[in-house]
Amino acid sequence: MVTVSSSKAEQVVQALLEKVIRENLKPGHSLGTEADLLATYNVSRPTLRESLRILESQGVIEMRPGPGGGILVRHPSVDVLAHGLSVFLRLHDVPFISLLQAREVVEPALAREAAVNGAEADFAEMESSINRMRAIKDDQPAFIEENRVFHGIVARASGNKVLETFWSTISLLADGEHHGMRYSFGNQKHVVEAHERILDACRKRDGEAAAAQMEAHVEALEHLVRNRYKHLLDQPTSVLAREGRRIV
Repeated sequence: MVTVSSSKAEQVVQALLEKVIRENLKPGHSLGTEADLLATYNVSRPTLRESLRILESQGVIEMRPGPGGGILVRHPSVDVLAHGLSVFLRLHDVPFISLLQAREVVEPALAREAAVNGAEADFAEMESSINRMRAIKDDQPAFIEENRVFHGIVARASGNKVLETFWSTISLLADGEHHGMRYSFGNQKHVVEAHERILDACRKRDGEAAAAQMEAHVEALEHLVRNRYKHLLDQPTSVLAREGRRIV
């Protein structure tokens, strides 16, 4: 049995991360061959492979076989963050309702920033999303996806990458579709109207109004859960696979 020095492997992980950052390596760039890295870091093959396995699990690299393959740089996706957070929350028995309440804190802040920092192009995208959502009738998955698109535009328009990332991660975990939630015709109408009010506040550059409208909107989701899906309130957070699929 081969024993791998985890401390040495972690040192190589740190060195490779620093290399990616220092050299500003983009997705698809090669980190070099295994032989190159063995020579550079003067470690055993098992130690190097453990380091690469860690980086691959973090979404920093991918091991691509065949011509044109090798040890290639990637940028971690939100799915990787959501997976790690979902495991942490599940092991600490954090219920679904806590995720909804986290959205009620994060999303109004994003809407406030979007009203102040968003560009007219962002507001035009919001309007296009609203128009698409208004045209959706009986297609629940399409409605839920367009709802997520709108909120994603608001998050991006905020200009706050940290809060945007928090929202993207939390929204994956708090997605009611995975729990069997459905929007009635009345619910869909209310969602569209809420989005219109948020957009109107953003176009007026009224950050406080945008935050208030978003707060009311996301609180409505909690009310929907409490009224029609009470069984979800204390349900443990589901664990997501790295591809965003719900596995537990």
